[in-house]
Amino acid sequence: MRKISKLLFLAGSMALLGISCDKEDMLDETFTEGQFQGLSKYVVTVTPIGTTGIADILLTADRLDQGTISTAGNGKEQDGSYRYYMTHKGRFFSLLYGQGNPGAVTTYRFSPAGKLVKSSEFQTETVQVFTKVNDELLLIKVPRSGANETAGMYRIDALKSRIVGRDSINIVKLAANGERAHFTWATQVGNKVFVPYMSIKGCCNDAFGTVYPDSSWVAVFSYPELDLEKVIRDNRTSYLGNYFSNGLSVTENGDAYGFSSAAATNSGVVTTTKPSAIVKIPNGTMEFDKSYFFNIQEASGGHHISTHTYLGDNVFLLMMYETAGAVKGNLKMALANVNTKTFTWITGGPVEITSTSAAYNNNTLSEDGKTGFIGLNTTTGSWVYKIDIATASASSGLTVEGGKITAITKVEY
Repeated sequence: MRKISKLLFLAGSMALLGISCDKEDMLDETFTEGQFQGLSKYVVTVTPIGTTGIADILLTADRLDQGTISTAGNGKEQDGSYRYYMTHKGRFFSLLYGQGNPGAVTTYRFSPAGKLVKSSEFQTETVQVFTKVNDELLLIKVPRSGANETAGMYRIDALKSRIVGRDSINIVKLAANGERAHFTWATQVGNKVFVPYMSIKGCCNDAFGTVYPDSSWVAVFSYPELDLEKVIRDNRTSYLGNYFSNGLSVTENGDAYGFSSAAATNSGVVTTTKPSAIVKIPNGTMEFDKSYFFNIQEASGGHHISTHTYLGDNVFLLMMYETAGAVKGNLKMALANVNTKTFTWITGGPVEITSTSAAYNNNTLSEDGKTGFIGLNTTTGSWVYKIDIATASASSGLTVEGGKITAITKVEY
């Protein structure tokens, strides 16, 4: 399919990139670039209590199943109002959400001695979507309203922490229905990038409202060319994912599964008539499997999906809204096997879960594949919980003091 809009970018030709380093934070031990020791640690990102101007504090832990860590006098402060995090190629990336202004991307690594240190810093436009593709990061800036109808797409070399390509697409022409295509996330599927999107008005004091609540869309791009090849459509559930929430994951055999909260609104009122569900795009295809439909709302007794995390072997950890029929509020945990279409509530978790660690970058599955980990925040504290996949049960592990857990990321070094 012919690209709707394209801009070519040559590495180093734009002033957008500016690398700088804080000397005292830099790597203080000698090591070979790209060489790993086969070790790993966890970066636990915590929003501190009672602070201003600090988005989060980066804490580190050797394990998640026990112990205590605290923000008191520890960690690396991240400035700004909001930060988002991911890891790739042994790097930990901290992305500043600049709310329309350019945002700094700070890169960290673990030194050979296991100390988290800054390795570089550069700037991009503030982005709402980011994912790993091959040896790169793909960042996408998506305007939600106003005269700007162009989403910018940026390719980042993960090892060198610099922009190596840029492209764009007209999101009004992509939606082709009078609204805007608002990308919810992006996922590498084979050698392509699948980008689910919502259709939104982008105006009228109802930017995220839509008059098309009962459809799903996935834009398929080639990589690294970022040519739009196709839009995959379905009308058995609502859009996949949500704002800053991944809606598509790939299992070991290459099948892609899409997750819908069925939360589309018009003027603040949920208007979709479709159930919260899981749909499937089989490996090697660019079509939804019309014979596959996992009605999670029905299987759960009326509850909607909030977010999902892949645990392996066709099993997903689902964060569900606690109250049947609700699309916001407190959460509860469940497991879903997309192969057998079985849904199981998880026992042993906190009674009142107010928020969790980010699902989009959770890579904390145990080495044996039997246990997953997730950060859970309640009104009384924050903990990392262990999820026993075989028994669908949860138990508390690492205690986090002094703030709310926003992300947990396993980083190799």
